[in-house]
Amino acid sequence: MKSYLELLNDVLENGVDKGDRTGTGTRSVFGRQLRFALDGSQSGAGFPLLTTKRLHTKSIIHELLWFVAGDTNAKTLQAAGVTIWDEWAAADGELGPIYGAQWRRWRAAPPRGSAPGAPPVEIDQLARLVEQIRSDRDSRRLLMSAWNVGDLEAMKLPPCHLLAQFNVQRDRLHCLVTMRSVDVFLGLPFNIASYALLTMMMAQVTDLAPGELVFSLGDTHVYHNHFEQARLQLGREPRPLPHMIINPAVKSLFEFTPEDFRLEGYDPHPRIAAPIAV
Repeated sequence: MKSYLELLNDVLENGVDKGDRTGTGTRSVFGRQLRFALDGSQSGAGFPLLTTKRLHTKSIIHELLWFVAGDTNAKTLQAAGVTIWDEWAAADGELGPIYGAQWRRWRAAPPRGSAPGAPPVEIDQLARLVEQIRSDRDSRRLLMSAWNVGDLEAMKLPPCHLLAQFNVQRDRLHCLVTMRSVDVFLGLPFNIASYALLTMMMAQVTDLAPGELVFSLGDTHVYHNHFEQARLQLGREPRPLPHMIINPAVKSLFEFTPEDFRLEGYDPHPRIAAPIAV
């Protein structure tokens, strides 16, 4: 995770101070890239879970499975003891058509020639993506988008990680994630671990090995009230990365449960608390 720490330092040292929607203020850079080897090809490689502070792995796993299930109600997460979406949820737990809805139920116009007043068509992007990887490994169209312009106003929070593109090279599945807005201290470590896990799951169910995870970052920022915490983290020595073990018996992306994941060798520095900007 050296590249993540270098990015954090880059933002603090070279960023521009800007206002933001929350009124907190950020220090920001634009247009950065991070790369993580998921196949063990780099020295010291492992599961890209931050070690300079403890991350709540349970929340990462449950949130990802919540997305994959197409769920958009925070009460499902709350029942599992995961509260990371509570600040944005309505009283009934609903968050609008966020990630899970777009991944599994993208709303599109009725096909040409449909009867007047025909309802929108729902597209299961994630299921289609799995089938496309299985059937056409050379495709350059292995994409999944969460940025559905027609649904943005109905979302409690528009997507930050808005596009995932997969690519197969030498029987390895690679993933490129595009983010429009990047909370480097709190959000990005979760995103890295989440997409690493998704890539590993996708590779397993399509009979491939996980390859490289790449992040393309737009507005990449640290909130002003995270500066002290970020500098504390930068003063810590990174530790060896852990390893994520996935139950090899699971062959469908939609049948994974939290019990199918086991993290080994995670020995991070203590957690660093920081407020969330809502």
